[in-house]
Amino acid sequence: MRESGIESAMVLGLCLLLGLLGLGFLLGESAVRVKEYERTVVVKGLSEREYPADVVIWPIRFSEAGDELTALYEKLDESAGKIRTFLTSNGIDAADITVSPPDVTDKWAEQYSSGRRPEFRYIAMQTVTVYSQDVKGVRKVMSRLSELGKRGIAFTGGRYGDQVEYLFTRLNEIKPAMIEEATRKAREVAEKFAADSNSRLGKIKRARQGQFSITPRDRNNPHIKRVRVVSTVEYYLSD
Repeated sequence: MRESGIESAMVLGLCLLLGLLGLGFLLGESAVRVKEYERTVVVKGLSEREYPADVVIWPIRFSEAGDELTALYEKLDESAGKIRTFLTSNGIDAADITVSPPDVTDKWAEQYSSGRRPEFRYIAMQTVTVYSQDVKGVRKVMSRLSELGKRGIAFTGGRYGDQVEYLFTRLNEIKPAMIEEATRKAREVAEKFAADSNSRLGKIKRARQGQFSITPRDRNNPHIKRVRVVSTVEYYLSD
């Protein structure tokens, strides 16, 4: 009876030992596999294209000076009318033209260190703005703006708010194709890396799409836009 109990204990101990050995083997295999999956490569894919701007914002800022407000406002209305007529006669839609309220400054009310008063008491500035999708047509009219200068209109410029602005508004239309291209190029780089390192490219571990950027192609062609996106992808590698 005692010997039977000893034999049962030995069998139980042997089973436990075999079970622990099996568990250790499985854990070891799993650890090796996990370690293999820790091998990754991070690559970037670039998609870059050029598109013409589809919206132009053209502010035309002009000034008038005088000593009497009523006459000054009449000059502003006259100049704004000349500009509007010039634009519409050159093919710009009247609905694309807006006129801002005038900005009038009383120069006599300002403090001058020299104590001398300026020639004119009032200086007024006003802006006629063209917002149009006909970028080519508007650019042609821009080259003829000097014709208005010959009619006695004094234009002002050089300030940030007076610069012509070109917009590209069709980003949502081209996003899917550009993301696909950037991801494809990233995979091509990863496959080349895997081949050079005698590895096989596995699944994606993580991916990150960069922000789209829209910039002028160069300083002299702000109406041509460069659209750019970079995708970052991390792949698993295996032997």
